[in-house]
Amino acid sequence: MKLSSLPIVGFVLTAPFSSMNPAPKDVSDPSELPISPTPTSLRPLVKRQRGIWGIFSSTFLTIFLAEIGDKTQLATLLISAESQSPWIVFTGAAIALIATSLIGVLLGTWLAKRLPPKTLETAAGTLLLFISVMLLWDVVQLG
Repeated sequence: MKLSSLPIVGFVLTAPFSSMNPAPKDVSDPSELPISPTPTSLRPLVKRQRGIWGIFSSTFLTIFLAEIGDKTQLATLLISAESQSPWIVFTGAAIALIATSLIGVLLGTWLAKRLPPKTLETAAGTLLLFISVMLLWDVVQLG
């Protein structure tokens, strides 16, 4: 992976001059230099064409970081300690994660063919906001 395009939490950090046109050699007036109308240092990942390894690495890192310390990992830890069969627990957990990921990919592909990306982003944001409010409400009620 080149240092000029590292995925940074939903955005790609690019080198400041990597996508700008080079300046003409004989420019007498600095105002004639080409200036990009939109900044290129931050671009959403969904709008950038990435290769297979870019997609793979951003997916792996996102899922890996999201799963560390969550209730699924803790449940797997407890089942493994209880059963004394770590490889069977690992195999079961791995297949379960693959199955849930497959459902997510198939559902995402189906939705992407029927809804525009902006609608999907808005719906996902609204759903996450709703879940956050409900979790906060539960915490306030218990306190």
